[in-house]
Amino acid sequence: MIGRSDEYGKMFRIEQRLWWYRILHETVARHLEQRFGPRRDITILDAGCGTGGLLDFLRKRGYTNLRGIDGSTDAVQFCHERGLDVLLVNLNQLANHAPEQSYEAIICNDVFCYFDDTALTRLLTELSRRLNPGGLLLSNNNAFSVFWGQHDLAIGSTRRFVRADFARLLPPTGLQLRNSTYWSLALSPLILLARQWQRLQLRLGLSHPGQPTSDVYLPHPFVNETLYRIVRAEQTLLPRTPFGSSLFIGGQKG
Repeated sequence: MIGRSDEYGKMFRIEQRLWWYRILHETVARHLEQRFGPRRDITILDAGCGTGGLLDFLRKRGYTNLRGIDGSTDAVQFCHERGLDVLLVNLNQLANHAPEQSYEAIICNDVFCYFDDTALTRLLTELSRRLNPGGLLLSNNNAFSVFWGQHDLAIGSTRRFVRADFARLLPPTGLQLRNSTYWSLALSPLILLARQWQRLQLRLGLSHPGQPTSDVYLPHPFVNETLYRIVRAEQTLLPRTPFGSSLFIGGQKG
């Protein structure tokens, strides 16, 4: 998404309120607490941190040792507006950035979709190298090609994942896939319908592939809260589901 100043601006304005980001941030926090308990001094790196919404969320949760990196000058500028410790780093060149630093947890949300297998293996290897033994890698990813649509064009995504991709990609980099789940199953029909409509519009020339817009927008407060509560209820009742537009994984360094 580098170079899309408009998309970063939208993210910065609404990611603290939009139901999707709220669910994702709470999911990350829950996994950190499951692994590290009440500790709030664990070293955390958000690799590809965007405009810093997750880092700000974790800071408000009491986490004190947070750092972020991102390859977009727009994203880094927004992070600095939030007073976050974030550096401009191209993840394709991560090997050249502070190789001596290590972390107890690394988060890399919605980043892997920009890398082919070769580049992704290289990135995963560098992330693994920066994890302490037993360290945790958390990553959210767009899932299942059937959900491909205008949103993918807008953010520059080149691929979507299934669990088998990470079962294959992680072990050679020193990471083991410990848990994974797709989400949100309950909203999948609505999301799928929207994405299929986007694809139809593109085929019919009703929308232009050179000027796509993402699905990142804030709906009416009632709708936003309803969607949030639906997904929260789903995650409480069904901690793992077999289908959804996103795939959240947890990996661990051996």
